[in-house]
Amino acid sequence: MDATPTMPGEKDALSNINSLRSFEVVDEIKDALEERCPGVVSCADIVIMAARDAVVLTGGPNWEVRLGREDSMTASQEDADNIMPSPRANASALIRLFAGLNLSVTDLVALSGSHSIGEARCFSIVFRLYNQSGSGRPDPHMDTAYRRSLDALCPKGGDEEVTGGLDATPRVFDNQYFEDLVALRGFLNSDQTLFSDNTRTRRVVERLSKDQDAFFRAFIEGMIKMGELQNPRKGEIRRNCRVANNSPWQPRTGMASGQSTSELR
Repeated sequence: MDATPTMPGEKDALSNINSLRSFEVVDEIKDALEERCPGVVSCADIVIMAARDAVVLTGGPNWEVRLGREDSMTASQEDADNIMPSPRANASALIRLFAGLNLSVTDLVALSGSHSIGEARCFSIVFRLYNQSGSGRPDPHMDTAYRRSLDALCPKGGDEEVTGGLDATPRVFDNQYFEDLVALRGFLNSDQTLFSDNTRTRRVVERLSKDQDAFFRAFIEGMIKMGELQNPRKGEIRRNCRVANNSPWQPRTGMASGQSTSELR
Protein backbone atom coordinates (compact mmCIF):
# COMPACT_ATOMS: atom_id res chain seq x y z
CA MET A 1 0.00 0.00 0.00
CA ASP A 2 1.32 3.43 -0.93
CA ALA A 3 1.70 6.25 1.57
CA THR A 4 -0.90 9.01 1.51
CA PRO A 5 -0.86 12.52 2.98
CA THR A 6 -2.53 11.09 6.10
CA MET A 7 -0.80 7.68 6.35
CA PRO A 8 2.97 7.02 6.21
CA GLY A 9 3.30 3.72 4.36
CA GLU A 10 5.36 0.57 4.84
CA LYS A 11 7.23 1.21 1.59
CA ASP A 12 8.92 4.15 3.33
CA ALA A 13 10.17 2.06 6.27
CA LEU A 14 13.95 2.11 6.71
CA SER A 15 14.43 -1.45 5.44
CA ASN A 16 12.23 -0.83 2.38
CA ILE A 17 12.73 2.72 1.15
CA ASN A 18 14.45 2.98 -2.24
CA SER A 19 15.01 -0.77 -2.06
CA LEU A 20 11.80 -2.61 -3.00
CA ARG A 21 11.10 -2.96 -6.70
CA SER A 22 8.59 -4.34 -9.22
CA PHE A 23 5.34 -3.10 -7.69
CA GLU A 24 4.17 -2.51 -11.26
CA VAL A 25 4.23 -6.30 -11.77
CA VAL A 26 1.80 -6.73 -8.88
CA ASP A 27 -0.34 -3.96 -10.41
CA GLU A 28 -0.49 -5.80 -13.74
CA ILE A 29 -1.40 -9.12 -12.11
CA LYS A 30 -4.10 -7.46 -10.03
CA ASP A 31 -5.55 -5.66 -13.06
CA ALA A 32 -5.79 -8.94 -14.98
CA LEU A 33 -7.43 -10.75 -12.06
CA GLU A 34 -9.93 -7.96 -11.41
CA GLU A 35 -10.95 -8.11 -15.05
CA ARG A 36 -11.53 -11.89 -14.94
CA CYS A 37 -12.75 -12.42 -11.35
CA PRO A 38 -13.25 -9.13 -9.49
CA GLY A 39 -13.03 -9.10 -5.72
CA VAL A 40 -11.73 -12.67 -5.37
CA VAL A 41 -7.90 -12.72 -5.16
CA SER A 42 -6.22 -10.53 -2.54
CA CYS A 43 -3.04 -8.56 -3.02
CA ALA A 44 -1.57 -10.53 -0.10
CA ASP A 45 -2.08 -13.77 -2.02
CA ILE A 46 -0.67 -12.23 -5.21
CA VAL A 47 2.52 -11.20 -3.40
CA ILE A 48 3.13 -14.59 -1.82
CA MET A 49 2.46 -16.41 -5.11
CA ALA A 50 4.76 -14.02 -6.97
CA ALA A 51 7.47 -14.69 -4.38
CA ARG A 52 7.04 -18.44 -4.87
CA ASP A 53 7.21 -18.10 -8.65
CA ALA A 54 10.35 -15.93 -8.43
CA VAL A 55 12.03 -18.65 -6.40
CA VAL A 56 11.01 -21.35 -8.88
CA LEU A 57 12.06 -19.32 -11.93
CA THR A 58 15.54 -18.81 -10.49
CA GLY A 59 16.13 -22.50 -9.79
CA GLY A 60 14.62 -22.91 -6.33
CA PRO A 61 11.95 -25.25 -4.99
CA ASN A 62 8.23 -25.23 -5.70
CA TRP A 63 5.49 -25.53 -3.08
CA GLU A 64 1.75 -25.19 -2.76
CA VAL A 65 0.80 -21.75 -1.47
CA ARG A 66 -2.07 -21.71 0.99
CA LEU A 67 -4.46 -19.03 -0.19
CA GLY A 68 -7.31 -17.05 1.31
CA ARG A 69 -5.49 -14.18 2.99
CA GLU A 70 -7.16 -10.78 3.15
CA ASP A 71 -5.56 -7.39 2.59
CA SER A 72 -5.13 -4.97 5.44
CA MET A 73 -7.18 -1.79 5.33
CA THR A 74 -4.37 0.41 6.61
CA ALA A 75 -0.57 0.46 6.76
CA SER A 76 1.99 1.61 9.30
CA GLN A 77 5.53 2.73 8.63
CA GLU A 78 6.20 2.50 12.38
CA ASP A 79 5.05 -1.12 12.54
CA ALA A 80 7.17 -1.99 9.51
CA ASP A 81 10.22 -0.38 11.10
CA ASN A 82 9.63 -2.47 14.23
CA ILE A 83 9.03 -5.76 12.40
CA MET A 84 11.35 -5.64 9.39
CA PRO A 85 14.89 -6.84 10.17
CA SER A 86 17.45 -4.07 9.99
CA PRO A 87 20.58 -4.70 7.87
CA ARG A 88 22.51 -3.71 11.01
CA ALA A 89 20.80 -6.31 13.24
CA ASN A 90 22.78 -8.99 15.05
CA ALA A 91 21.79 -12.64 15.37
CA SER A 92 20.42 -12.33 18.91
CA ALA A 93 18.07 -9.50 17.89
CA LEU A 94 16.94 -11.46 14.84
CA ILE A 95 16.21 -14.54 16.93
CA ARG A 96 14.04 -12.45 19.27
CA LEU A 97 12.24 -10.81 16.35
CA PHE A 98 11.41 -14.12 14.69
CA ALA A 99 10.49 -15.79 17.97
CA GLY A 100 7.88 -13.08 18.44
CA LEU A 101 6.26 -14.39 15.24
CA ASN A 102 6.50 -18.02 16.45
CA LEU A 103 9.32 -18.71 14.01
CA SER A 104 12.26 -20.88 15.04
CA VAL A 105 16.01 -20.37 14.67
CA THR A 106 15.93 -22.74 11.69
CA ASP A 107 13.10 -20.68 10.16
CA LEU A 108 15.15 -17.52 10.67
CA VAL A 109 18.23 -18.92 8.94
CA ALA A 110 16.35 -20.65 6.13
CA LEU A 111 14.20 -17.60 5.35
CA SER A 112 17.31 -15.41 5.38
CA GLY A 113 18.37 -17.66 2.51
CA SER A 114 15.91 -15.68 0.36
CA HIS A 115 18.95 -13.41 0.01
CA SER A 116 20.25 -16.07 -2.36
CA ILE A 117 18.75 -13.82 -5.04
CA GLY A 118 18.74 -10.07 -5.40
CA GLU A 119 20.86 -7.05 -4.59
CA ALA A 120 21.19 -4.48 -1.82
CA ARG A 121 22.41 -0.89 -1.68
CA CYS A 122 25.75 0.42 -0.49
CA PHE A 123 23.68 2.43 2.00
CA SER A 124 23.11 -0.82 3.89
CA ILE A 125 26.78 -1.78 4.24
CA VAL A 126 28.97 1.34 4.37
CA PHE A 127 29.00 1.20 8.17
CA ARG A 128 30.43 -2.33 7.94
CA LEU A 129 33.18 -1.15 5.66
CA TYR A 130 34.27 1.99 7.50
CA ASN A 131 32.76 2.23 10.99
CA GLN A 132 31.53 -1.10 12.35
CA SER A 133 29.97 -0.60 15.81
CA GLY A 134 31.38 2.94 15.91
CA SER A 135 34.95 1.62 15.85
CA GLY A 136 36.10 3.61 12.82
CA ARG A 137 37.24 0.29 11.38
CA PRO A 138 35.74 -2.36 9.07
CA ASP A 139 33.84 -5.39 10.29
CA PRO A 140 36.46 -7.97 11.35
CA HIS A 141 34.09 -10.78 10.30
CA MET A 142 34.75 -10.19 6.61
CA ASP A 143 37.08 -11.93 4.19
CA THR A 144 39.86 -9.51 3.27
CA ALA A 145 39.60 -9.95 -0.50
CA TYR A 146 35.82 -9.63 -0.33
CA ARG A 147 36.10 -6.44 1.71
CA ARG A 148 38.43 -4.95 -0.90
CA SER A 149 35.86 -5.71 -3.60
CA LEU A 150 33.16 -3.99 -1.53
CA ASP A 151 35.46 -1.03 -0.90
CA ALA A 152 35.68 -0.61 -4.67
CA LEU A 153 31.92 -0.97 -5.10
CA CYS A 154 31.03 1.32 -2.19
CA PRO A 155 33.88 3.80 -1.62
CA LYS A 156 33.67 6.05 1.41
CA GLY A 157 31.65 9.12 0.48
CA GLY A 158 30.47 7.48 -2.74
CA ASP A 159 27.02 6.90 -4.17
CA GLU A 160 25.12 4.86 -1.59
CA GLU A 161 22.39 3.94 -4.10
CA VAL A 162 24.81 1.64 -5.98
CA THR A 163 23.83 -2.01 -5.53
CA GLY A 164 25.72 -5.26 -5.17
CA GLY A 165 24.72 -8.93 -5.22
CA LEU A 166 23.58 -10.43 -1.93
CA ASP A 167 25.64 -13.52 -2.71
CA ALA A 168 27.98 -14.74 -5.42
CA THR A 169 25.07 -16.03 -7.55
CA PRO A 170 22.41 -13.31 -7.13
CA ARG A 171 20.27 -14.54 -10.03
CA VAL A 172 20.18 -18.19 -8.95
CA PHE A 173 18.26 -19.52 -5.94
CA ASP A 174 20.71 -21.97 -4.35
CA ASN A 175 22.66 -22.48 -1.13
CA GLN A 176 25.59 -20.32 -2.30
CA TYR A 177 24.36 -17.72 0.21
CA PHE A 178 25.26 -20.03 3.09
CA GLU A 179 28.59 -21.02 1.54
CA ASP A 180 29.40 -17.31 1.34
CA LEU A 181 28.55 -16.78 5.03
CA VAL A 182 30.89 -19.61 6.03
CA ALA A 183 33.60 -17.97 3.86
CA LEU A 184 32.94 -14.60 5.61
CA ARG A 185 31.53 -13.16 2.41
CA GLY A 186 28.08 -12.10 3.58
CA PHE A 187 26.96 -8.80 2.05
CA LEU A 188 24.73 -7.55 4.89
CA ASN A 189 25.64 -7.48 8.55
CA SER A 190 22.28 -9.13 9.29
CA ASP A 191 23.38 -12.04 7.07
CA GLN A 192 26.98 -12.49 8.22
CA THR A 193 25.98 -12.33 11.88
CA LEU A 194 24.11 -15.62 11.44
CA PHE A 195 27.45 -17.37 11.06
CA SER A 196 29.84 -15.13 12.95
CA ASP A 197 28.01 -14.12 16.13
CA ASN A 198 25.77 -16.91 17.42
CA THR A 199 26.37 -20.63 17.87
CA ARG A 200 22.70 -21.55 17.39
CA THR A 201 22.40 -19.87 14.00
CA ARG A 202 25.94 -20.90 13.00
CA ARG A 203 25.08 -24.58 13.28
CA VAL A 204 22.13 -24.14 10.92
CA VAL A 205 24.19 -22.07 8.46
CA GLU A 206 26.86 -24.75 8.35
CA ARG A 207 24.31 -27.52 7.77
CA LEU A 208 22.52 -25.67 4.97
CA SER A 209 25.81 -24.69 3.31
CA LYS A 210 26.53 -28.40 2.84
CA ASP A 211 23.06 -29.59 1.86
CA GLN A 212 21.01 -27.63 -0.69
CA ASP A 213 18.06 -30.03 -0.43
CA ALA A 214 17.93 -29.43 3.34
CA PHE A 215 17.89 -25.68 2.64
CA PHE A 216 15.03 -26.03 0.20
CA ARG A 217 12.99 -28.11 2.66
CA ALA A 218 13.59 -25.68 5.52
CA PHE A 219 12.84 -22.69 3.29
CA ILE A 220 9.50 -24.15 2.20
CA GLU A 221 8.55 -24.84 5.80
CA GLY A 222 9.43 -21.29 6.80
CA MET A 223 7.52 -19.77 3.88
CA ILE A 224 4.41 -21.79 4.72
CA LYS A 225 4.61 -20.58 8.33
CA MET A 226 5.05 -16.98 7.15
CA GLY A 227 2.04 -17.35 4.88
CA GLU A 228 -0.08 -18.40 7.84
CA LEU A 229 0.60 -15.21 9.81
CA GLN A 230 -2.66 -13.32 9.98
CA ASN A 231 -3.67 -9.76 10.79
CA PRO A 232 -6.17 -9.95 13.68
CA ARG A 233 -8.04 -6.94 12.27
CA LYS A 234 -10.76 -7.33 9.66
CA GLY A 235 -9.43 -7.18 6.13
CA GLU A 236 -10.71 -6.86 2.59
CA ILE A 237 -9.93 -7.77 -1.01
CA ARG A 238 -8.48 -4.57 -2.40
CA ARG A 239 -9.50 -3.48 -5.88
CA ASN A 240 -6.13 -1.76 -6.25
CA CYS A 241 -3.15 -3.03 -4.29
CA ARG A 242 -1.87 0.49 -3.64
CA VAL A 243 -4.88 1.78 -1.70
CA ALA A 244 -7.66 0.57 0.60
CA ASN A 245 -11.06 0.35 -1.05
CA ASN A 246 -12.54 3.09 1.14
CA SER A 247 -9.56 5.45 0.86
CA PRO A 248 -10.26 8.96 -0.44
CA TRP A 249 -6.88 8.76 -2.17
CA GLN A 250 -8.03 6.64 -5.09
CA PRO A 251 -5.99 6.40 -8.30
CA ARG A 252 -7.05 8.61 -11.17
CA THR A 253 -8.63 6.86 -14.13
CA GLY A 254 -5.88 5.77 -16.48
CA MET A 255 -3.17 5.90 -13.83
CA ALA A 256 -0.01 4.31 -15.19
CA SER A 257 1.21 1.09 -13.60
CA GLY A 258 3.76 1.85 -10.93
CA GLN A 259 2.63 5.46 -10.43
CA SER A 260 2.67 6.44 -6.76
CA THR A 261 -0.39 7.58 -4.86
CA SER A 262 1.67 10.60 -3.84
CA GLU A 263 0.47 11.90 -7.21
CA LEU A 264 -3.19 11.20 -6.50
CA ARG A 265 -5.88 13.75 -6.01
